[in-house]
Amino acid sequence: MLIKTKAIVLSKLRYRDNDLIVKCITSHRGVVSYLLRGVLNNKKGNSKAAYFQLLSQLKIEENYRQNQSLQTIKNIRLDYNYTSLHTNILKSAIAMFLAEVLSSVLREEEENQLLYNYLETTFQWLDAKDDFSNFHLLFLLNLTKHLGFYPDATDTNYMYFNLNNGLFESKKQDLYSVSGENLTILKQLLGTNFDELDSIKLNSKQRQSFLTMLLLYFELHLGSFKKPKSLQIFNQVFN
Repeated sequence: MLIKTKAIVLSKLRYRDNDLIVKCITSHRGVVSYLLRGVLNNKKGNSKAAYFQLLSQLKIEENYRQNQSLQTIKNIRLDYNYTSLHTNILKSAIAMFLAEVLSSVLREEEENQLLYNYLETTFQWLDAKDDFSNFHLLFLLNLTKHLGFYPDATDTNYMYFNLNNGLFESKKQDLYSVSGENLTILKQLLGTNFDELDSIKLNSKQRQSFLTMLLLYFELHLGSFKKPKSLQIFNQVFN
């Protein structure tokens, strides 16, 4: 059965000599993996491999077969043509890092149009902007809305935030109670949107510390989540 859908590339893995296995999040049924035969065969002058850069936004026609773990693609074209995401070294570092996070946390094989729209619009925002140093922090924080553990902002006047239960608290409960600078940044990000990000002034040390806290938050709420392998490279390039 042929199905037309939008797709965003999350990961790719070389398979045999000329094949790729590509994991995408699709607009019609969540996360899907595709086997692309011969896509790396340069002798054929095949340029399709260029489509599958991390976070590329595509329109595909898949040949769907029920109960098959790897689907195939009949036709493909770009849905959105990035102008800087894959050429700007800082943006490409963000793309590599966030694609690894998304590949780890997104596993549902069912339609989630709100999540897809979020990814689509935020990556287009990143591509278009010159000031994006805090993008990954707000992106990951807002992603928790779609994963089911967005911080409860009922009591943001309290002096602690507990990473374990996602609540603001009036006193320190355990090792996962956050205060100080990271708490201040969290409160700022909870009250802003992407177009207002440039109003939050952080240095590289502050961003790195808050990112470490965010990744711990993911670990506590997603049992299978592990720190991305690209984190060290990301910190070296971006911070």
